[in-house]
Amino acid sequence: MTINVALPAGRRTLAEELRLQLADEIVRGALTPGSALDETELARRFNVSRTPVREAIRQLAASGLVDARAHRGAVVARPDQGRLAGMFEAMAELEALCAGLAAERMTTSERRALEAVHEELRVLIQVGDPQRFHEGNEAFHGAIYAGAHNDYFAEITIATRARVQPFRRAQFRNLGRLAKSHAEHDQVVAAILRGERTRAAGAMHAHIMTVREEYGLYAESL
Repeated sequence: MTINVALPAGRRTLAEELRLQLADEIVRGALTPGSALDETELARRFNVSRTPVREAIRQLAASGLVDARAHRGAVVARPDQGRLAGMFEAMAELEALCAGLAAERMTTSERRALEAVHEELRVLIQVGDPQRFHEGNEAFHGAIYAGAHNDYFAEITIATRARVQPFRRAQFRNLGRLAKSHAEHDQVVAAILRGERTRAAGAMHAHIMTVREEYGLYAESL
């Protein structure tokens, strides 16, 4: 069956769209550990060239979801729990740093923009759409990275986020998780708006570690 992948204008590349779909299938267990990922077959399935498929597989390998070896093809990997824990630990530290700096450095307009994104997420809780909430969640965290006003921190935080994104995305399928995530964001936003660096950093660190726990619950439920 041919599946056409819609590319949201101005948002993601085709390779990123493919990565998200394949990551979902791997995390949900639709593609089991050891399953071969044949570039030609995937290109035919998604009705694309092999170039975005090859890039999507490369990105999945960076997250530990795929084992790609030269001249041996790519197969679905079983994520190493130690590595995954380390990735989340690094993510928590980086995001906490950005939140703390944002509390001190965000401009008035940036604080208003953060509040606006936060309110949009509140509305999406009622809709109950994990994918749309995930997209809004990325905008929320992105606003904080930008508000830290340190391009290098933002760069390495975004790079680390890309690696853990499939796991962060999956946890939104847990019952009641959207509302809980928003409540955790409340703590971060309140601290940033008050200019409280230590509290903002602490709230963000706790939030990311909760995300790690929620992914663990999701994985256990499969």
